[in-house]
Amino acid sequence: MCALRCPTPSVSADTTSRSLSADSRSERAVPRREAITRVSGTNRVTEKRFAELRESLGLHDVPDQLLHLAFTHRSYAREQGLTDLESNQRLEYLGDAVLDLILAAHLYDAFPDLLEGDLTRLKAAVVRKSALASIAKQLSLGRYILLGRGEETTGGRRKASLLADAVEALIGALFLSGGFDRARGFVLEYFSALLEDVEARDSLRDHKSALQEIVQARAMAPPRYRVVRTEGPPHDRWFVVEAVFDGNVIGAGEGSTKRAAEQEAAEQALASLDGWLKE
Repeated sequence: MCALRCPTPSVSADTTSRSLSADSRSERAVPRREAITRVSGTNRVTEKRFAELRESLGLHDVPDQLLHLAFTHRSYAREQGLTDLESNQRLEYLGDAVLDLILAAHLYDAFPDLLEGDLTRLKAAVVRKSALASIAKQLSLGRYILLGRGEETTGGRRKASLLADAVEALIGALFLSGGFDRARGFVLEYFSALLEDVEARDSLRDHKSALQEIVQARAMAPPRYRVVRTEGPPHDRWFVVEAVFDGNVIGAGEGSTKRAAEQEAAEQALASLDGWLKE
């Protein structure tokens, strides 16, 4: 079912870089070259860690400054007297778009019988923050992120949103340094288990509706969903939601919208509902 052996999409590095070479894209990615060097080039511990990262993930083709930029959180940049332009935010934006295209092309080839809405929901299951954070944890990316002291002390290195952003920024750096095919190869290699899992299970279900049907069939009160935490500015909210059944929390989820967070909470609740019903 998983189409990791699918033919390469028609979009290639040659196509995407026709008017802009990988080298020139990489040059334009670093806003202030001497500042980035000052941030990350003087700490021997940091340099040793980045050498480990290159070795473990085969990132020898990514320029030093671009790789450092991909892991420079805005809290660290500000602490060093730099601007947000000298953090990984722009690379995160680029990587998000590149990842979206890679997955869209992959799923388009993998599921020739699915319509747009189903493909969109399947892709959403892969690009949600919690899924990307799981990739970051699998690759131990958290230990390489450059954080400000405040973010470090509040557990920023474990935050799903921060870890997910680092994955997207790294994909952006790979695209700038090696083109679309380089980024695609990385995604299909390190996202393979996640893709296979998402494609194997019934990811296209409306989990809230499925949960509602189960409890209604047993003449039980429907589950409630409550927002337990919101993060981020008004234009970039992140919601954490719990599914509550019979006074017990049976699922939790998070997402950029309350609906997405509720769907994830309902999916988790479905997995644990049998245990609650038997008690």
